[in-house]
Amino acid sequence: MILVAGASGMLGGELLAIYNGTTRGVCRKEMEITSFASVQKVLLTLKPAVVINAMAFTDVDGCESRQEQAFMVNGEGVRHLAELTGEIGAKLVQISSDYVFDGTKGSPYLEEDPVNPLSIYGRSKLTGEENARLNPDHLIIRTQWLYGLNGRNFVETMLSLANEKNELNIVNDQTGSPTWTADLVQAIRRLIEKDCRGTYHAVNSGYCTWFDFAGAIFAEQGIKMGLRPITSEELARPAARPLFSVLDCSKLLRDTGLNMDGWRNTLKKYLNERDK
Repeated sequence: MILVAGASGMLGGELLAIYNGTTRGVCRKEMEITSFASVQKVLLTLKPAVVINAMAFTDVDGCESRQEQAFMVNGEGVRHLAELTGEIGAKLVQISSDYVFDGTKGSPYLEEDPVNPLSIYGRSKLTGEENARLNPDHLIIRTQWLYGLNGRNFVETMLSLANEKNELNIVNDQTGSPTWTADLVQAIRRLIEKDCRGTYHAVNSGYCTWFDFAGAIFAEQGIKMGLRPITSEELARPAARPLFSVLDCSKLLRDTGLNMDGWRNTLKKYLNERDK
């Protein structure tokens, strides 16, 4: 049995859908990840073969002012999972982030590239990676720029703003790979089926800026929207973001045979799916 921690979230919902009938999902009310006793009770009762941790404190700017909570959820909570999955002989699959990198490499990041997070969120996710490795049977999957049918995301934000404004200021100096959760869960499933261990990157192929992404969203929907490119400095958010944090997925392809679809094509598929 596969246990999905964070089943009520955008990614967790997709995982439950693809593992229909063979998965048990828990949300925070059922398992408080920051409590060792709570995690222990759930894992020793259910005894899953695999635990996929999709629980996270993902408010990047909020992490800057709530550091303790960020490290408890994204770091210490993973330690609890790692120790207890190790105890019951289960695999731990930890979902991580491109924010563990500083974005200064200038080319797509490989799994073994040096990490250097710029924000509290990035540091807390890196701590989670380090703690996940306490279970020798661990699988760390770094991803980025997620959007999906079951949660708040950039695509839905843009489409909502289209009903309110005629012009938007969009950051044009941060580059990444928009990734549909429906594609990410296929990568997760393939990695588990192949019994892969260690660290992998899984994102839709190709990359763009947030400005490019917004333009593609409106173009696909036939919406006329004025877009003004701005810099991260102009936006002045509390947390620093990596400027070029594209993730190289060649290891995923080599070890599983899965070639992730291009981000523009998956955007089309997502928009068609949400409009059904």
